[in-house]
Amino acid sequence: MKDQNQQLAIQNQIIDAFELRHATKVFNPEAKISNDEFNTILEAARLSPSSFGFEPWQILVVQSPEKRELFREFTWGANGAFNGSAGQLGTASHFVILLAHTEATMKHNSDYQQNFMKEVKQLPEEVIGFINQAFQKFQEHDFKIEGEQITEWSARQSYIALGNMMTAAALMGIDSCPIEGFEIDKTMAVLEEHFGVDPTNYKPAAMVAFGYRADEPAFAKTRRDMDQIVSWH
Repeated sequence: MKDQNQQLAIQNQIIDAFELRHATKVFNPEAKISNDEFNTILEAARLSPSSFGFEPWQILVVQSPEKRELFREFTWGANGAFNGSAGQLGTASHFVILLAHTEATMKHNSDYQQNFMKEVKQLPEEVIGFINQAFQKFQEHDFKIEGEQITEWSARQSYIALGNMMTAAALMGIDSCPIEGFEIDKTMAVLEEHFGVDPTNYKPAAMVAFGYRADEPAFAKTRRDMDQIVSWH
């Protein structure tokens, strides 16, 4: 059990990290995240929870400047077009693309899921059979998702990992910026041609840049008051 002072210190550390974090538009290109620190950020993603524990995401870390430039024309959320800078693509210490699994791997009873439960979860056959039935009911009856809706479900799961990565970074004093400002079709075409990503199995869900801010935020953080977003019953 933690004593009251320890608990308060933890609570303050968490809130301080969220106060620190902001959508960093331009990073200091000379300031690099250490390997140990970035591996901690990746570990936060790896240990993130997911529905049924299926981890329906892949993480692509794009460090080559030449590879990053492949996305510049159509990644308006990270190319600096709005502020005349090199943007996150050109300045971030680390640049990540989260890929969501598609129907091909996440439809109930898929080969991918059977192998995942056997090799990763190391579950016995009777448990796998129970999960197969439960997941089929979840998709067909409870959530009523099929086709592209399954991909969207996977993308929502990937945002859990995304949020945990940014929170872990903020706790270490590392800045970040989540990015949805990109054209999905053109992004997928580059991923397929230059990264070997199979569009049958994966679709880009989001991007996120990490590093250290070049400047302090121009505006103070604003959010709705707690009583505007939370109701107790």
